[in-house]
Amino acid sequence: YSGTVNYSMAKGKKGRPAKSKTVTLKMAQNCVELKLDGKRCLDLSFKEIGAVPKCIQKLSDMDELDLSRNLIRKVPDFIDHFVKVSVLDLHSNYLEQLPASIGRLQKLQVLNLCNNRLTSLPSEVGLLRKLQTLSLGLNQLEELPSSFGALEELRHLGLSDNRFTSVPRCLSRLKKLEKVNLDRNPIIAEQTPNLESLTITKRLYLVKESFLCEDCLRKCQTERKKLQDETGRAETKSPG
Repeated sequence: YSGTVNYSMAKGKKGRPAKSKTVTLKMAQNCVELKLDGKRCLDLSFKEIGAVPKCIQKLSDMDELDLSRNLIRKVPDFIDHFVKVSVLDLHSNYLEQLPASIGRLQKLQVLNLCNNRLTSLPSEVGLLRKLQTLSLGLNQLEELPSSFGALEELRHLGLSDNRFTSVPRCLSRLKKLEKVNLDRNPIIAEQTPNLESLTITKRLYLVKESFLCEDCLRKCQTERKKLQDETGRAETKSPG
């Protein structure tokens, strides 16, 4: 989903990371911002750090934590010390996996993991019961854990630029889901005979019918009928 949480992709970033820098507790304290709504945010973005500093455990009472646009390869287990955090931004790093402790962030509402190297998600992600926005674009995901269906508050999900060959079935269990972005995935065209796969190069969104106006709903229904008719004719012509 690209409307709620913005991210920028650093060109060429996915090569060998540059030498990382060190952040001290005093430096981290100077990066704490007080927002207009009273929430406290620890903003360590653009700091060229290769690891999440251990010293920030002393600042675990933050409402938001921004570690984006760094050289981080691993999320430490102590991330679960940030029990108050509602927004966690880790986009544009070098993450290959997430720790199981991520599931203890029970107040998390927004999680941005775009532009990393994730190939899978831990099943504990399904414990994030208050999560509303999850951005996973620009990774290497092929599937979602079955526990994903427990994210009952999830509304916006970004899955663009991954390796999904079909729409994850667990999404059908998410009753509050409004938008899913599946742009540029090698979605297998199950309804198109003799076509092994196709890459979504424009836009593919899944939305509930109740969110569409009458004109859009009518247009979608017309397009669906056309597709069904074309598929039916193709199946009739195909041998056996």
